[in-house]
Amino acid sequence: MQQVHPYVTAMQRLDPVTRTGCVTRVMPTFIEADGPGVPLGSLCTLGKPGPEQGYAEVVKVEVGRVTLAPYTSAASVCVGDTVLATRIGASIPVGPAYLGRVVDALGRPLDGDAPIAASDASWPLAGIGTPPLDRLSPVEPLQTGIRALDALLTLGVGQRVGIFAGSGVGKTTLLSGLARHVEADVCVLCLVGERGREAEEFWQRALSDATRARSTMVVATSDQPAVMRARSVLVALSLAEYFRAQGAHVLLLLDSVTRYALALREIGLAAGEPPTVRAYTPSVFAALPKIVERCGALRDSGATTALMTVLTETDDIDDPMAETMRALLDGHIVLSRELAEQGHFPAIHVPRSVSRVMQYVAKPRERQLAADAVAQLAVYDSSRTLVESGLYAAGSNPALDRALRMRPALVDFLRQDTSAAMPRDTALDALAALLQERK
Repeated sequence: MQQVHPYVTAMQRLDPVTRTGCVTRVMPTFIEADGPGVPLGSLCTLGKPGPEQGYAEVVKVEVGRVTLAPYTSAASVCVGDTVLATRIGASIPVGPAYLGRVVDALGRPLDGDAPIAASDASWPLAGIGTPPLDRLSPVEPLQTGIRALDALLTLGVGQRVGIFAGSGVGKTTLLSGLARHVEADVCVLCLVGERGREAEEFWQRALSDATRARSTMVVATSDQPAVMRARSVLVALSLAEYFRAQGAHVLLLLDSVTRYALALREIGLAAGEPPTVRAYTPSVFAALPKIVERCGALRDSGATTALMTVLTETDDIDDPMAETMRALLDGHIVLSRELAEQGHFPAIHVPRSVSRVMQYVAKPRERQLAADAVAQLAVYDSSRTLVESGLYAAGSNPALDRALRMRPALVDFLRQDTSAAMPRDTALDALAALLQERK
């Protein structure tokens, strides 16, 4: 195949037409203009060049009217200001220079170091479509270093998994442990709508020096406009797709999908979309499958293993966002507030969690061990009220008697300091010995 000269590629990307418009209306969360004529997702500048010049993204296009979502406050924007398209379409520069760096949704460094080195490569924010049969199902187990996952809920390389929990149950702590322990070539982290303090803590304290060297973190804090929060997810996905295209195994950690959906809802309502369930706009439910399908393993390429947190409204994970994501993902890990309040970390509720690829990536003996352990936990949960009220008489139910004998050891097995990893083979041997000893 003949290689295209870089100058030819640069000329193909060049747009010689200056596309401008004029601001006609200014609202707190969006701006209307009579141009420029560009596609959805295009980036534009507002006002005259200078320190007060801001950026905005095109979120709605009509005949003679364009709606833009500003990346900064719209307080300095006036009717009559010039709107200038900076590029046609939406793409970001990509490359190895992003490794070891923290950037915002525009690719600008947030770590105080030098600007990201210029790159000739770029990647569309909307991603590159992949035929369904070019996708590969996971066949190799993912080594996470977390006993509860490796032994009872085995994940696969290239799997898309959700971590479902309410606030303050340990999602971020679990993510930081996974970032340190999962053996991936590249780690892409995306913090959407988080507190600035948590972003600094995650990068500086939760990750080791070796993990930071192979990682890129995209941050959009809760005080930033909705369009910046939404764009940060697309930037992280584009970086992950680029590294995957180079043949790398990429670990994508997204915290959280719910805050991404809230940002999309805010943008959609500002653009005039009708609200549906819980005021989520139709574009939200159209966008969620796209971010999930952009992950996974591809033929003749690498793999993106995605772990996405889902912030649930209650501890029952029955809100529309949780139900939608549970149907889209290849598995779900449920964190229990009750376990967290008991000091049980990671607070994984194993019987309510599932890995849909475990049957393909775990050996028959490993699946048998996991099924036995999960069954003991489930038997106890189903009879918990009877046992704790003192109404159960030992010997009445042999299955429950065994579950009661095994429960203390199983609980100790599932408890783990996520800062210390355990090899998967060691965890499986420990589980096998535990189950055999208490038969």
